[in-house]
Amino acid sequence: MSPSPNEVSQGAGREVRFAVVGNPGGRRVELFAEAVRAAGLPEPRVLPWREVLVDSSPRFEPGEVVRLDSPGEDDEVELLLRGTADPTRVEGTARWYGRFTGAVRQVAGAARAAGATVLDDPDELAVVFDKRLCHGVLSEAGVPVPPSPTSGPKAPPVRGWDDVRALLAGSGGLRRAFVKLAHGSSASGVLAVEAGAHGRVRAATSVERTADGRLFNSLRVRRYETEAEIAAIVDTLAPDGLHIERWVPKATQDGRAADLRVVVVDGRATHAVVRTSRSPMTNLHLGGIRGDLAAARAAAEAAGVPWQEVLGLAERAAACFPGTLCVGVDLLPGTGWRRFSIGEVNAFGDLLPRLTGLPGSGAEGLDTYGAQVAAVVRRRESAAGGTTGGGGTDAVV
Repeated sequence: MSPSPNEVSQGAGREVRFAVVGNPGGRRVELFAEAVRAAGLPEPRVLPWREVLVDSSPRFEPGEVVRLDSPGEDDEVELLLRGTADPTRVEGTARWYGRFTGAVRQVAGAARAAGATVLDDPDELAVVFDKRLCHGVLSEAGVPVPPSPTSGPKAPPVRGWDDVRALLAGSGGLRRAFVKLAHGSSASGVLAVEAGAHGRVRAATSVERTADGRLFNSLRVRRYETEAEIAAIVDTLAPDGLHIERWVPKATQDGRAADLRVVVVDGRATHAVVRTSRSPMTNLHLGGIRGDLAAARAAAEAAGVPWQEVLGLAERAAACFPGTLCVGVDLLPGTGWRRFSIGEVNAFGDLLPRLTGLPGSGAEGLDTYGAQVAAVVRRRESAAGGTTGGGGTDAVV
């Protein structure tokens, strides 16, 4: 749900004009535009990614608030970023990362030169979209994360399966680990690897390998039982950069592994959803289903973990990126709901249609996009009134 005009747009808030760099007609752009209209604000101006990526000088207007949205779900944009128009292909994420972060910096520079403001700091996005760097930033800040040998900018690179095998089998070896593309998203290229007795290994992943060695994402999690198959996948992924972290056993709900996606807007946890799955990957597009948030809260509190502490952990992770208005934080509840850690921070983790704000969050009755619009309006009004905003970024003032 989105707010009525009078609930959000008052006074200086009426001066907010949005420009969105996104894919016209895409779900994200449409939902954000709906929230802007519902707030009584002017229709957002959309700059297509496909044009921004070929024009080194995107044009902005003084005073605009610039939102960077996901470049996904557009074949032409995919081709420009990764060199392939097939969205199911796994390879090419290093190229995607270089071109995307370069474009983000160009957008931010052009916006600031025009007197516009941006909601996403380009340097922070470059960290968020590199799991190794993001993991290192969180760890350095004291935010609990799964142990990782690839955390931070000084960690040695993973050159292929032999490196992964050594980490699984070495002294204090991981035994069970997630092997992830450093610049992947939506569980693309993720393998949940287990080392068993007598040197045997197996892996669960959504990656499908063709006879000629190409890798594709499927909507089904499959299991590979031979080391040769797993090694071939990892060796193909390695040139794009890999991140490895310990596979921490998750809490369960109704017999399914569970985690939480918490959306943090302007420093506050505003929305949350439980994701459950019978596989190690809980992503909803891979067969995961939404769980019971009230039951998750009850389980955590029964284990002695106050719910505000759970949400506060997501806010602590988001606070590591103060120049970014909104992030989606993946919270990993340990067995028995007694301990929590951060799995990932997602720059575009707000696509949760029809989900309204948490009680006491200040976003009650608002979807994730309405909450972001309201946060921008509040900050603009606070700036006009000579006071500071109440969140974690000053990008819009």
